[in-house]
Amino acid sequence: MAREQEQFSAEIQDRGSENMGPNGGSFFVSVKVRQRLPDFLGSVNLKYVELGYSYLISHRLYFLIVPVLIVLCSAEIGKLKDLFPNPKCELTDALFMLVLLGFILYIFLDLAPRSTYLVDFACYRPPDELKISKEEFIELARNSGNFNDAAIDFQKRVLKSSGIGQETYMPRVVFHPDYKISLKDGREEAAMVMFGAINDLFRATKIRPKDIGILVVNCGVLNTTPSLSSMVINHFKLRPNIQSFNLGGMGCAAGIIAIDLAKDLLNAYPGTYALVVSTEAVCYTWYKGNDLDMLLSNCFFRMGAAAMLLSSSRLDRWRAKYELKQLVRTHKGMDERSFESIHLKEDAKGTQGVSVSKDVVEVGGHALKANITTLGPLVLPVSEQFHFLTNLLFRKKKTNYKPYIPDYKLAFKHVCILAASNKVLDEIQKNLELTEEYMEASRKTLERFGNTSSSSVWYELAYLEATSKIKRGDRVWQLAFGSGFKCNSVVWKALNNVGRPKQNPWLDEDKDECL
Repeated sequence: MAREQEQFSAEIQDRGSENMGPNGGSFFVSVKVRQRLPDFLGSVNLKYVELGYSYLISHRLYFLIVPVLIVLCSAEIGKLKDLFPNPKCELTDALFMLVLLGFILYIFLDLAPRSTYLVDFACYRPPDELKISKEEFIELARNSGNFNDAAIDFQKRVLKSSGIGQETYMPRVVFHPDYKISLKDGREEAAMVMFGAINDLFRATKIRPKDIGILVVNCGVLNTTPSLSSMVINHFKLRPNIQSFNLGGMGCAAGIIAIDLAKDLLNAYPGTYALVVSTEAVCYTWYKGNDLDMLLSNCFFRMGAAAMLLSSSRLDRWRAKYELKQLVRTHKGMDERSFESIHLKEDAKGTQGVSVSKDVVEVGGHALKANITTLGPLVLPVSEQFHFLTNLLFRKKKTNYKPYIPDYKLAFKHVCILAASNKVLDEIQKNLELTEEYMEASRKTLERFGNTSSSSVWYELAYLEATSKIKRGDRVWQLAFGSGFKCNSVVWKALNNVGRPKQNPWLDEDKDECL
């Protein structure tokens, strides 16, 4: 691993001196070298493999023990005939056996881990007047007078290779010459996208606001008092005993964290619905300075929000679209470079913005490698696990042994990777050997909506639904990563064929066709 990092660093230095001259080593270097993530299987940490199998065993152990207990209880009940040979006792014994088995079945169903169902979800599409092309973005940025020529040229180069299209959405207020980040603008943008997504969800599910018992809202940078979750409660007049949580500062990976929290809360408070809302406030992440390492968020982040309705009730299985199968979270915050790779800061002039380190690609690659290594035992077929483990053992003995890359296409029918940038998607596709069909939803989302942060993977799932690609039994892998550094995965199983929904950000309501 040390050798791999040295080779990666040398490439950075060479490219920096070649492209930037005296400015070699500046953030621009990281943009030029984002052509190769660290080799995922060049060195596999066995502790992540062990962690994956420990998850697998813990999930299966309960279902292995309970049948054994039922058999033992049945055997003990059978002994009652030897103690009471009188035929008149047979009916009593049979009734006693049925009651006991019914009680055991009740305990089994009550104590067994409840499945979590995704009843439905909705993604917000902002109004057309907020659409912005790349050329208009550069023109407005130049006219604002907030950027020097180097900063304008940098943003132009990034946008050109970003994979972002000509119809993403941005609040125009950030381009005002005298714009200053304010809570007022942040609240207004958050209210627009959050309330819009929730309204669409309520219309699609016919759920009343008072039916919501759990609320989890996540937003990376904007954290207000009262919180964003309180804004939702106030606007929709949710019930007074609602379990409300507001997650902040957790970046683009927070959406899956919110799903994980909602899942645990549904187990603690069964018989209710959980509403999860994921968003980011673009006007609060906007940077109007000239430090290159703080300008990337301007180029990639766009407006958007997603609202998800979850339930753990078995009665909701018939109407739910998906069942949650696996969820794996990986945090590399104990490593200093990972911790500092993405952070909110102020530049020398006191202007706030999101800084992205030149190490973010490398640390992100290691976080992704750890996450998929842990996820593998939970989702891969036994044959793939056997090939991977034997290859890993043989490679420890032979230095020139070619590493075996598990075929994740055998585990999932669809993949939704956070639409961070074109380069990131290219390298993940290359390392996981994914076809263009698997990458289609991520690339289309990046082009049409840009990077909407934690809600991005939901716009991708909405794309798959709008194109009628979700069939009964399909497994969908959502993969997100963000500051910390975190990499999170969640796997959903489609419970039915999902037809084209009425509420979908990809559908033109007038023409009933995919945008």
